[in-house]
Amino acid sequence: MAAAEDGDGFGALDQAAGLRRWAERQGAGGGEPSVAALSSGAPEAPRPTLMVVGLPGGAQRQRLERVRRTLQRWQAGGHAWVGDPARWQLVALEEDSPHLHTLACQQPRWALWVEGDPDGFRRAYQCLRRLREGGGPTRLLVMHPGFASHAGLLDNLRQAARTFLGIELLLLAERPKGHGE
Repeated sequence: MAAAEDGDGFGALDQAAGLRRWAERQGAGGGEPSVAALSSGAPEAPRPTLMVVGLPGGAQRQRLERVRRTLQRWQAGGHAWVGDPARWQLVALEEDSPHLHTLACQQPRWALWVEGDPDGFRRAYQCLRRLREGGGPTRLLVMHPGFASHAGLLDNLRQAARTFLGIELLLLAERPKGHGE
C-alpha cells in the first residue's frame, strides 16, 4: 500500500488515492503552473520523489518522519545533494504492491529502510527478494536510523543483495558535521 504526504504534512491515503495525487503533482492534472510560480515569476522547483520500501508498521506519519529525519541527518552531515529535506516528497510503498513494476519503471529514486534490531537483516533481505520477484527496482539507497558503521549488517546485506538478487544497494557514510563531500 502506498501513501503520500498531504501538502500540509502527512496523511494516510489509500494506495489509489495516493497514486492519483502523486500523478496530479507530476503534471498529469492539466500542466498549469501553480499560483505561487505565477506570482513569483520563477518556475516552481520540482519536488524530488523518493519511493521507500521496508518501513516498519505503524502510523503513516511516524513511518515517513523517520525517513525525513534520516535525510536531515545526512544533510547536516555534509551530503549536500539532499538539499532541503522538507522538499522531498516521500512515498511509502509495500514491496508486494501490485503497482510495484509500473512505479519501478517510472520512478528513479528508491530507498530501502533497514532497522537496527536483531531481525533487521532478515526483514530487509525478504523485502529485497519480494522486490526482485515483483519486478521492482534494482538499485536502492539504504536508509537507516543511524548506524555508525557499515561493517556487519549493512555490508552483509549489500553483498547478499548483489550476489543473490542482482540488486545494488547504495550506502552513505555517516560523517561528522564539517566534513565536505
